Amino acid sequence: MCEKSNCANFGAGTCLTDRPKIEIKGKPGLWDVADKETIARVIISILLFVTALIIDKYDKYQWLKLALFFASYIIVGVEVLINAFKNIVRGNFFDENFLMGIATIGAFIIKEYPEGVAVMLFYQVGEILQNIAVDRSRKSIENLIKIKPDFANLKLGENIVKVMPEKVKTGELIIVKPGEKVPLDGIVVEGVSTVDTSTLTGESIPITVEAGSEVLSGSINKNNLLTVKVTKEYSDSTISKILDMVQNAASKKAPTEKFITRFAKYYTPAVVLIAVIIAVIPPIITKSPASPWIYRSLLFLVISCPCALVISIPLSYLGGIGGASGKGILIKGSNYLEALNNVEIAVFDKTGTLTKGVFKVSGITPQEGFTEEELLEYAAYAEYFSNHPIALSIINAYGKKIEQSIIDNFQEIPGYGVKVNVKGKKIAAGNFKFMLEENITINGSNASNSVIYVAIDGKYAGFITISDEIKEDSVKSIKALKDMGIDNIVMLTGDNKNIALQIGNQLDIDQVYAELLPHEKVEKLEMLDKQKSPRGKLLFAGDGINDAPVLAQADIGVAMGGLGSDAAMEAADIVLMTDEPSKLVSAINIAKKTKAIVIQNIALALGIKGLVLILGSTGIATMWGAVFADVGVALLAVLNAMRVLTGSQKYKKSKYKKYKKTKTKNQTYP
Repeated sequence: MCEKSNCANFGAGTCLTDRPKIEIKGKPGLWDVADKETIARVIISILLFVTALIIDKYDKYQWLKLALFFASYIIVGVEVLINAFKNIVRGNFFDENFLMGIATIGAFIIKEYPEGVAVMLFYQVGEILQNIAVDRSRKSIENLIKIKPDFANLKLGENIVKVMPEKVKTGELIIVKPGEKVPLDGIVVEGVSTVDTSTLTGESIPITVEAGSEVLSGSINKNNLLTVKVTKEYSDSTISKILDMVQNAASKKAPTEKFITRFAKYYTPAVVLIAVIIAVIPPIITKSPASPWIYRSLLFLVISCPCALVISIPLSYLGGIGGASGKGILIKGSNYLEALNNVEIAVFDKTGTLTKGVFKVSGITPQEGFTEEELLEYAAYAEYFSNHPIALSIINAYGKKIEQSIIDNFQEIPGYGVKVNVKGKKIAAGNFKFMLEENITINGSNASNSVIYVAIDGKYAGFITISDEIKEDSVKSIKALKDMGIDNIVMLTGDNKNIALQIGNQLDIDQVYAELLPHEKVEKLEMLDKQKSPRGKLLFAGDGINDAPVLAQADIGVAMGGLGSDAAMEAADIVLMTDEPSKLVSAINIAKKTKAIVIQNIALALGIKGLVLILGSTGIATMWGAVFADVGVALLAVLNAMRVLTGSQKYKKSKYKKYKKTKTKNQTYP
């Protein structure tokens, strides 16, 4: 509400989210938010105030009563008065400090001492409580900030030197002891341990790492000593990029926040003008005493402070971003959080986004004279020396030890397949074109998935079907998006049409565009963008590596499983730190809950303030009602804003009618 709440000069259009970065420290307690001096001043002021109220019953001590009220007022209000004076010197007359100062000084002038002190006293108590609420709402972000490593154990020969992570260069070795944070991205060169990545991904299950495994800065080594070769300097590390995104999140304001900032800029001067009119015009017209009208104008000033809107709305979005980060969802700004409420078209990449990107043997079809075991065994031996993902999937499916001594004359033909001698037999394994090159006659086969054909001594032996596994939560995630009212789900992929259509049918995708090059994906996205309504948004979710151009082109770019990917961090507006599509559903739920709370706070603040303003202008409401309409409503709005941290809320399908072109279910386009 005031300077210590990061929102002092709302009259000049300055607010919480105008700051370029959020300064976030450790988890605050009461003494961190309001220092002991502030708490002591409030307590002393309350004691003096209560004493003055008691003395007020005795007429002969009126001078003492006035002294106690004045002392109570100065002790608790001096900071507000000083801030008001400083802002007036800067040319900013219309801020909350000014309103509170003029209202309370005016109360003393018309001899309403208790109410003048009460306004300032409750204002300060409200400030303390609101600051505590604000800092609590940042808890999730603070927990993320805490993963910043304090030091690195740099290995120099036989010695280990503790240095700042910024001092370590790529290629150098660092030692990570059990219980320590991994300070920099790197590759394990020695040691076996489990690392906790929950602060990065939101997943609580530790993962096992060993020599050759990648470890990310910010994760915690749980068990054994690890020696890590640094692959990125601190400025390029995962943790550095995450911290930068979080700290800059508040600089990108949602349209609602921008409106409130503009609203406060013009609202406050108008309120002061109306208050002056209330104090001056009615007494002149009615020729009545000025004191009651001055009192009403002072009420008007106190009630009219728009701090409930100015602080609670940015706080709601900050809470939404914080709540999302606790679930492993990094949102780069409240503008993207609000945009999630208007998604009409959701576009997905296939491999690594809706599917695992991991090939698996899904079928073995031998020809007559061969068994499934024989076909798989020959294929595994043929592919043993290949490092192609499909070859690895066949070897994994075989699952038995391969005797390298019986493999001879291995030859790999890129884009076709492999040839090899196994136990004196000539094995050829590859695609359809390879079989044609080798003059192998193939009987009818189902080639809807990736298929590896196998020939033994020139005779066709059968085929092995390889498929990319659909992620466990892809089906329910697509269904959940449709339940939210996002009826146009599209998949763009570079894979062949048959595979794309099969995946599209399984996931109930509305439109599928296949066999696309990266630039063709951008062209399709531009075409889809024309199908949305003026207020609608187009979202694209990809793996953040090959899809950077499309991520940048979309209204909302979402990097799936983008953790550790530079392309994801840079191009995407939202980064899902695991590869679960359901995290996107969670992000939209958080966005919807945040938007609902923002609307509630606007209605709450304007409704109560409007009612008390009417009552105050007619002489019904007192300064106590004004205090509630200002400090009380602001505190209620802040507490309401904190609800966004309690978890996502599920929403039923929207009744909002979308403007889109008619489409045929599960179309595929080359």
